[in-house]
Amino acid sequence: QVRLLESGGGVVQTGGSLRLSCAPSERTVRTYNIGWFRQNPGKGREFVAAISWTGDTIDYADSVKGRFSASRDNAKNTVYLQMNSLKPEDTAVYYCAGSSVYTVRAEDYIHWGQGTQVTVSE
Repeated sequence: QVRLLESGGGVVQTGGSLRLSCAPSERTVRTYNIGWFRQNPGKGREFVAAISWTGDTIDYADSVKGRFSASRDNAKNTVYLQMNSLKPEDTAVYYCAGSSVYTVRAEDYIHWGQGTQVTVSE
């Protein structure tokens, strides 16, 4: 079973930045498309960003466009989500997920991490 491990979450003030990392547990996952999602208690998982396995195709939710940036270093088998100009409404548990197809739908992703908490204080 492929596992994904997120890291880089934490507490930051409004306007601050964080960089999340997603490191799959197996080398073959470097060919997977990776999605970033976030979730708050009592709510569904919200799409944040997706990046194809080549890195050539990237999509963002409207709420994060211009502030968040997804990238990947396949040599390091790691995918990143750079989050700038953070707002309190960005507070959530952030998950990375892997899929053999490129998609922005959470239900299409097979492999998920356990999530990392991001808290943006006012």
